[in-house]
Amino acid sequence: MKKFKWLHIIAFLSVLVLLLQGCSTGSSGEKENSESKESASGDKSGGNLVVVRLSDATGLDPHFITDIPSANVVHGKVYETLVAFDKDRKIVPLLATEWNQVDDLTWDFTLREGVKFHDGTPFNAEAVKVTLERLLDPATGSPQKDKLGMISEVIVKDETHVTLKLSEPYAPLLSILASNEGSILSPKSITETPDQLATTPVGTGPFVFGSWKSGQQITLNKNNDYWGEKVKVDSVEFKVVPEDATRLAMVESGEAHISDQVPVTEIDRIENSDSLNLFRTDGLAVEYVGFNTTQAPFDDVKVRQAVSYAVERQAIIDGVYNNIGTLANVAMSPKVFGYSKDIEAYPYDVNKAKSLLKEAGHEKGIKATLLTSDRKERINMAEVIQSQLKGIGVEVEIQVMEYGSYIEQVDSGKHQMFIGGWGNATGDGDYNQYNLFHSASIGSPGNHFYYQNPEVDKLIEQGRVEVEPNKREEIYKQAMQIEMDDAVYIPIRNYEHLAVYNNDVENFWLDASNYLILNEVTVK
Repeated sequence: MKKFKWLHIIAFLSVLVLLLQGCSTGSSGEKENSESKESASGDKSGGNLVVVRLSDATGLDPHFITDIPSANVVHGKVYETLVAFDKDRKIVPLLATEWNQVDDLTWDFTLREGVKFHDGTPFNAEAVKVTLERLLDPATGSPQKDKLGMISEVIVKDETHVTLKLSEPYAPLLSILASNEGSILSPKSITETPDQLATTPVGTGPFVFGSWKSGQQITLNKNNDYWGEKVKVDSVEFKVVPEDATRLAMVESGEAHISDQVPVTEIDRIENSDSLNLFRTDGLAVEYVGFNTTQAPFDDVKVRQAVSYAVERQAIIDGVYNNIGTLANVAMSPKVFGYSKDIEAYPYDVNKAKSLLKEAGHEKGIKATLLTSDRKERINMAEVIQSQLKGIGVEVEIQVMEYGSYIEQVDSGKHQMFIGGWGNATGDGDYNQYNLFHSASIGSPGNHFYYQNPEVDKLIEQGRVEVEPNKREEIYKQAMQIEMDDAVYIPIRNYEHLAVYNNDVENFWLDASNYLILNEVTVK
């Protein structure tokens, strides 16, 4: 009771101070929202949030984004989806307030009223139809098309009701609609300025796109006309800072507030700092070494198997990642539906590796290139693998590329081996299996192995339409076993996502897909 009484006294005094300031003619009472403010209730708002990152986005059009770092700029910030994931990964309403699965092939959605896109265009059923039809139109050329390719028709019933008709059942429909691929775009932008969507996104979200200085920074501003609860900060700047040490120093000094790409070598320093805080969460992503199965000598399964036996994976977890994350057995996280612990990766066996190389006609060894992006840990991993493979006569040349160039390289198939990762955005096995291993996903959609196996394609397609969970799990288990037998990749690590932030930041978190959740963030 005493505490309650004191809170009332404090609130009264705060209001009195504000009234006195309002009567003052001094400039101190005229400061606008460029500075952090604290209301009488104690809620902080205002200010500019600075997020420092290793690499720039590769594009801002959700129908063409295929990487989490780019999606992180717009998903849930500039763009919104019909439904969303909450903190417990449960599906909740967003632009749709209700939905109903009428039958295996029919889904009805009731849309939120009073919502407008950032260009003033009303959000309605027609906007949903225009967005999805653009995604599904072959002429658009979206690498995301097949992720919602089971939608055969979008029916507008009225302004607030839309029906999705499917060509076949699709168990994880809501999870993909909640992901970046399900973003609803301004129909005006799609019709009038479609070529500008890659650089000028227009959505309904709590942030409005401000500017993009390529290679330097992207700025988002607070949407003061947002339909829901408004964000606390006035703006967010995503700044590109390639040097790990510089990013950390900027956060520590207050020049920046958050970095979501934390060097594992700096964990002890962060945890021992009085001004830095570390956010850690188990992720849905997996890191692996992949083979381009169409490029010699890795078009031979025996060569791929030989290299798989020669990589000591636990040494990478221990030595490169300081045990951040766990040893992976497949290219699917244990947190993803469809994962199986029963699939066994190739054990470390140098003699077996040498024997397989000999059987493949490479007794004198081979030369190969290993492509990686410029993340410090991946470069270190590449160097460890280079050393390990030397022991079986495989001479590895490491190619390090800036992230955007790396993506272009693997999308075009101009690589032999590569260090990659797949950040599952839905928590469902279809997002892994279809995008990584189905022949329809070769290239930019995600199949950078250039892997084609009709039996695997068939299983993945069965997994998409099967509605019984136990049967789906068994289907994915069969597919993953074939992929392992074919030695398409070497599983390395189940992600643990990290972010560092300073004491000026409150209410920040990362979700399991590694998205920055900024809606309630405040800065001092």
